Amino acid sequence: MVTSSSVPRLVVAAPSSRSGKTTVATGLMAAFAARGLAVSPHKVGPDYIDPGYHALATGRVGRNLDAYLCGPELVGPLFLHGARGCDIAVVEGVMGMYDGAAGEGELASTAHVAKLLRAPVVLVVDASSQSRSVAALVHGFVSFDPEVRVGGVILNKVASDRHEELLREALEQVGVPVLGVLRRAPQVDTPSRHLGLVPVAERRAAAVEAVAAMAAQVSAGCDLEALAGLARSAGALSCAAWDAAEAVSSPTHHLTRSDKRPGRRDEAGGGAPRVAVAGGPAFTFSYAEHAELLAAAGADVVPFDPLRDEELPEGTSGLVIGGGFPEVYAAELSANEGLRKAVAVLAESGAPVAAECAGLLYLCRELDGLPMCGVLDAGARMTERLTLGYRDAVAVGDSVLAAAGTRMRGHEFHRTAVEPGSGADPAWGFRTPHRRVEGFVQRGVHASYLHTHWAAEPGVARRFVERCRTS
Repeated sequence: MVTSSSVPRLVVAAPSSRSGKTTVATGLMAAFAARGLAVSPHKVGPDYIDPGYHALATGRVGRNLDAYLCGPELVGPLFLHGARGCDIAVVEGVMGMYDGAAGEGELASTAHVAKLLRAPVVLVVDASSQSRSVAALVHGFVSFDPEVRVGGVILNKVASDRHEELLREALEQVGVPVLGVLRRAPQVDTPSRHLGLVPVAERRAAAVEAVAAMAAQVSAGCDLEALAGLARSAGALSCAAWDAAEAVSSPTHHLTRSDKRPGRRDEAGGGAPRVAVAGGPAFTFSYAEHAELLAAAGADVVPFDPLRDEELPEGTSGLVIGGGFPEVYAAELSANEGLRKAVAVLAESGAPVAAECAGLLYLCRELDGLPMCGVLDAGARMTERLTLGYRDAVAVGDSVLAAAGTRMRGHEFHRTAVEPGSGADPAWGFRTPHRRVEGFVQRGVHASYLHTHWAAEPGVARRFVERCRTS
């Protein structure tokens, strides 16, 4: 009998970005699912978009494993949480296999996560424009860190039968089995723009077709039996699965301080406060654990779509607006005047509002000249400059999310700018890559560019729900 700690699993890695990891990982997930297996999909790093394609492939929520945002100690527990009840798990890596947080060694790299999960690695190699050299490349990745077990190679973008023959001959010298060979297949390509792939929510029908094409290509070109056998060779994990209810009920240093503002409980005597969570095509960036933590903390979590819904869910006492692409839908968001006014009224009342990145833009006075909610006296616009990277942050003052001095790690990823970049009471002070303050805290609003993972600090959810009860 397979226990949760020994669920078969493998990590799909590559020497560099654009080698074909997403195609192989997503196709492999879908191919295993088509065989009747319950497949647990995972993504290394902070990426929000790939998990949407993983969810299409498996019918399960795509989950992230980020050793920087959550700490190495949570990688195993979060993996087991997502893999509950599954027959096999596929973990898509990030960037090149050994690329992690800048200046932090192996931290948060695919190799690091593979070691934490005791999982074998399948290396996806873009074989275009090389033949015998592929052996030197694979040998380097296999030998660089002996603790990383590369169990096989999948060759991508192979030009012909002769090309495949040369590649296989070269790899025989390295002793790493070839578990798959994929030809060039433009039908599996997915469109991208300034922040990566276009999310599933914006192109669902086309995304379904793309995932089906990936599955067909992987099924035809890869040895699924050998890959499943490799997954079964993963070592057992000694940790327990993460549990949202346990996380929010356990004491956590600074975030346990009540620090309540004067307010009243609802007339029902403190029943479950309703927390509205923005979704839909404009707000697709959200970690599944956030809603799970809010629910475990006692909230009634209700999704809504700012592109379609003209009002907030009835009885909303708190609002969470995550990341996404509001700049793509600025005209539609602006045209939904009723909802913009409802958000402004809620924020003016002092109700808790947590906004990250896209949520920050939505709360601004305007975005690219179009009226937004006007909660913040700031303007937002698209730029040519990409702001990208992990951040080590500290809460500048008390807010609905954290007490002053709370340290959290986060991630920035945007091509927009907000002017001014911070309010009279900033949300965060950044320690890396350079010291600065950022974001806005006013009344019950906490708005910032910083994406955080609440599993690292479950007290964030507990504090937010508590404020929903008392505001």
